[in-house]
Amino acid sequence: MSPQDSQPKAGPRRTLFVERRTYRQRRLIDAARLLPILGWFLLMVPLLWGLGAEVPTSLSILYIFGVWALLIVAVGLLSMRLGEGGDSPSDPVE
Repeated sequence: MSPQDSQPKAGPRRTLFVERRTYRQRRLIDAARLLPILGWFLLMVPLLWGLGAEVPTSLSILYIFGVWALLIVAVGLLSMRLGEGGDSPSDPVE
């Protein structure tokens, strides 16, 4: 066996084709995994407000409940979109 045999042959690379539905569903799952981290960062923002000028407590509470409501809406939309995929019994399990 010569050293040339162990090196990969230079030729056209084959691209991996992924179905559009599968690709989108994986990206939605990624978004669902990142949503709690995004929510945590958004909910920590009022702690940074204390470093600068005084911010009224009422504004902080409105911000926290606004972020909370947006997270609920985002989770609802993601769960509806993920539910549309509909795994049928004939689909292979990965």
